[in-house]
Amino acid sequence: MPLIPIFADPTKTDNGMKLTRLFNDFFDSEKAGGLILVFMTVLSLGLANSSWQTAYINFWHFDLGGYSIVHWINDGLMTIFFLLIGLELEREIYHGELSDIKNASLPIFGALGGMLVPAGIFLLLNFGTGTQAGAGIPMATDIAFAIGILSLLGNRVPTSLKIFLTALAVMDDLGAIIVIAIFYTTSVAFLNLFIALGIFGFLLILNRLKVHNLIPYLIGGLAMWYFILHSGVHPTITGVLLAFAIPFGNGGEKSPSFILQHFLHKPVAFFILPLFALANTCIAVGDSWQIGLGQTNSLGIIAGLVIGKPLGILFFSFIGVGLGICALPTDLKWKNIIGAGFLGGIGFTMSIFITLLAFDNADIVNNSKIAILIASLIAGTIGFIFLKLTLKTKVENEETT
Repeated sequence: MPLIPIFADPTKTDNGMKLTRLFNDFFDSEKAGGLILVFMTVLSLGLANSSWQTAYINFWHFDLGGYSIVHWINDGLMTIFFLLIGLELEREIYHGELSDIKNASLPIFGALGGMLVPAGIFLLLNFGTGTQAGAGIPMATDIAFAIGILSLLGNRVPTSLKIFLTALAVMDDLGAIIVIAIFYTTSVAFLNLFIALGIFGFLLILNRLKVHNLIPYLIGGLAMWYFILHSGVHPTITGVLLAFAIPFGNGGEKSPSFILQHFLHKPVAFFILPLFALANTCIAVGDSWQIGLGQTNSLGIIAGLVIGKPLGILFFSFIGVGLGICALPTDLKWKNIIGAGFLGGIGFTMSIFITLLAFDNADIVNNSKIAILIASLIAGTIGFIFLKLTLKTKVENEETT
């Protein structure tokens, strides 16, 4: 079953499929947000290593209501980011690339390989050590950065490659969410957790009763976030749970899911993620920072993102197609999947996020962040150059048809 043109003004694609307007909005906001993230990261690193270093770093750790500013961003605002990811995932499952098992299988297989192989490489270097908890760090893909780099290639990028990379990154983030919930929860306050699940159940009932007013869902989501925050489970999980409680309906422009997702695109891309980048890349790079790169933790992160990601995505996608479970779109070649695999090695947001959950030691956190930035830069550069050299321009495509 092809993508269902349920939204107004669908755009005809190269291979006959139709992209929904909401997908275009999502892709456009993410690619613009990715370019802003690059700027914010450079700005934050510059300030953190300038004469304003102390004041700048201390600002993010200023106490605000019992929590630091960076804590409010990571545990509060990032919940909204996960809400958007959940809404996008829901749309993909009901009416998008993931609505058909044949179409969904390729990015699912790719995402699975892109999580397992990097984690395996990391554990090969760190198993049994104090840093083995960082295995989840190279499993993640930063949607905004990956799409931002892909967008630099302009109209030479086949639509199916955009869909593949977006769906893969969304599945990657879902995998990261599951990893966070299972492996990065230390102790659980079951009473608070049960209250949160009770609120979630109530919101599902409202959904079944066809209550389409967003206000009770948003109020319930805020209450659910509070109790999950105090349960020991990471509160960003609230965003995904709330996304699937909000009515999807027929997916049309008047559905609560569509309205909220459309509203969240720009605040997330142009405020929340840039703020996250500023707060979490204020890294004071010392004179001996190179020593940290030689540690097994940093090597595991770099090898996992730069080598494990493209290798896992390509290998598992190839297996899926070889077994007949997946189908490679007609306008894609395996070399395109390799290029997308390298872009999948841009971990950044999610990798840094998991780093903060995995480690308490400030030196290890800083070394991990530096490794993530270097690995993401290497993977993103290779992916961009590889795709630029292998993708045909629009004129070349027209000449061969």
